[in-house]
Amino acid sequence: MRRREFIALLGAAAATGPHGSEAQQPALPVIGAIWTAPRNFATDRYTIAFREGLAAMGFTDGQNVAIEHRSTDGHLDRLPRLMVDLVRREVAVIFVAAGDVPALVAKGATRSIPIVFLTSSDPVRSGLVASLNRPGLNATGVTYLGGSLGAKRLEMLHELVPRAATVGLLVNPNNTNSEPESADIQAGARSIGLQIQILEASNKAEVDQAFATLTELKAGALLVNSDPLFFFLRDHLVTLAARHTMPTSYFSREFSEGGGLISYGASIAGALRQCGSYVGRILKGENPADLPVEQPTKFELVINLKTAKELALTVPQALLLRADEVID
Repeated sequence: MRRREFIALLGAAAATGPHGSEAQQPALPVIGAIWTAPRNFATDRYTIAFREGLAAMGFTDGQNVAIEHRSTDGHLDRLPRLMVDLVRREVAVIFVAAGDVPALVAKGATRSIPIVFLTSSDPVRSGLVASLNRPGLNATGVTYLGGSLGAKRLEMLHELVPRAATVGLLVNPNNTNSEPESADIQAGARSIGLQIQILEASNKAEVDQAFATLTELKAGALLVNSDPLFFFLRDHLVTLAARHTMPTSYFSREFSEGGGLISYGASIAGALRQCGSYVGRILKGENPADLPVEQPTKFELVINLKTAKELALTVPQALLLRADEVID
């Protein structure tokens, strides 16, 4: 389903939903949290990170605030129904941890309930906010800028696999930033004499097909662009890369922890703590329109040495010295 279809469907659903006067006011302020992946909300490290950010602002789930968790379980077409339900409940804040498309759906659902989003894209380019410093309206949040690091990740992949003349770039065409980010990576590729083959995938089956295409193209390496879908499918992507003996670069440490070759990006858990902090500040009365979109200040380079050995790759000493973590 495309981004415009999400927003159109939500508008129709919201128009038929009950008005705010029909909703019951909860005893505690309620945070409506939307996630894409199925998870154990009590023990999952990402929800724990979010609660830690809230706690830093003096809010504890079940004591002075209540968190209503919702998950699409990987089915983004469920977003409109989940969002309308939270609006009908008149939650105090909506937190969206699923990227720019779900955040745009949230903005289409309400102009009054504050929204805090987590995205890897440029939220100005996506149309989520007017500017990073002054977001405007009712939405602000955190971007971990995974897409803007593509050219840098390509350079490091080239250091690791110097013989790869053709590199595949896996993108989700539903991501509003995929085209400009792809252009940045292609420009970076030209500067170091590489050819980029763009492969599009918006679901698991298309990811499988992309790897088959990589084999046909005789690509020497793969760069996975930053996207919530690919993060959700990270175990599957790492498995496919191993099966196809494809040196692959990813955008967050979770891939390398799960057996991926190399990753470079901001800490997603850290970004979620920032989101929790912002939700807490809004609960204390701050206006989301005045809260600048937070950006990461630290990026982590993680190299899985075991995977490199399985791929018969020698990791350059200069790259090892720059790594924040080396997994043996």
